[in-house]
Amino acid sequence: MNPLLAKLQPYPFEKLRQLFSGVVPRPGLEPIRLSIGEPQHATPEFIKRALVDALGGLSNYPSTQGSIALRQAISGWIGRRYQLPEPDPETQVLPVNGSREALFSFAQTVIDGSQPGALVLSPNPFYQIYEGAATLAGASVSLLNTLPENGFEMDFDSLPEESWRRVQLVFVCSPGNPTGNVMSLAAWEKLFELSDRHDFIIASDECYSEIFFDEGAPPLGALEAAQKLGRSDYQKLMVFSSLSKRSNVPGMRSGFVAGDAAIIKKFLLYRTYHGGAMNPAVQAASFAAWNDELHVQDNRSLYREKFVEITPLISPHLATQSPDAGFYLWAKTPIADPEFARELLQQYNVSVLPGSYLARESNGVNPGAGFVRIALVADLDECREAALRIAEFCRKL
Repeated sequence: MNPLLAKLQPYPFEKLRQLFSGVVPRPGLEPIRLSIGEPQHATPEFIKRALVDALGGLSNYPSTQGSIALRQAISGWIGRRYQLPEPDPETQVLPVNGSREALFSFAQTVIDGSQPGALVLSPNPFYQIYEGAATLAGASVSLLNTLPENGFEMDFDSLPEESWRRVQLVFVCSPGNPTGNVMSLAAWEKLFELSDRHDFIIASDECYSEIFFDEGAPPLGALEAAQKLGRSDYQKLMVFSSLSKRSNVPGMRSGFVAGDAAIIKKFLLYRTYHGGAMNPAVQAASFAAWNDELHVQDNRSLYREKFVEITPLISPHLATQSPDAGFYLWAKTPIADPEFARELLQQYNVSVLPGSYLARESNGVNPGAGFVRIALVADLDECREAALRIAEFCRKL
């Protein structure tokens, strides 16, 4: 067996399962699950129709590069969404089977684990795939704590120069999971300067980019930041995006990577051997989804309504505020976060995720400790009921 497998940490939801083991919720209360970031809004009918109508394509092997029609649709969407010249669909865009598998396989492509002290940089808290991908590629992970006192930003200046010299890959997540923070243009400029100086690659995870609340101010994206800073070739930059949250199709496993053409060429080579081709029917449904914005605007309006109503119900009891983007409340707990989550389930049958499960101790602190992540993915009535139960639970603490 690969000895690096032994270095993998338990996944947050495995830890949550163990935490909740033996808990018997109070009778009479229907369960409300706000612990997992799984979109629960309805999948648009036109996407389902496109999927079904393309089932005849299952008789053919798909190309790893995907159809030119899909790549053009993705390129066109990038251009419209970020007001950019459309990336070259032949060289700068690649469909992938969801951002999760792409983030993992990308690390296997770009990390040279034979280099002594190979380092991958990640925010902390973080999406567990970043750590697992780096570990199985033979690199160590250095974590930058994102805390309220630093505005949930990655403090790049806190990493020593010696460490920067060993960095091969930097994962960023903007809008952030779990904090909802969006990276500023100044932060991007700093990171690009460091990439030029130390020759590392940036992987920007933007799967929450389309869940925002002001239609006139969408979150800044990495490609957009690069263009604003005169980096139109996207050197050493790769963006990962997904339809899961944007279009409510998490089970379809569809997304894209876009950026530096030279890196995409190598990533395509890896994926050709890895078996990363997208199902032809999923390609057709993805083509339809990327070419429509009305369903995305409707989706955002549902989340906007929930945050407007739910945040004021919870914030008097747990220090929290609506995020820049995304569908999580990152809420400060009055007791230890695992205890809070377990007692909330037992007494009120509402599940949330302890923040400490999303982070690791770094510089003497686990930046997720004392927080819970509340995913407002259920419908408004369920979220309202959950918020009322959380408020009552907090009043009794």
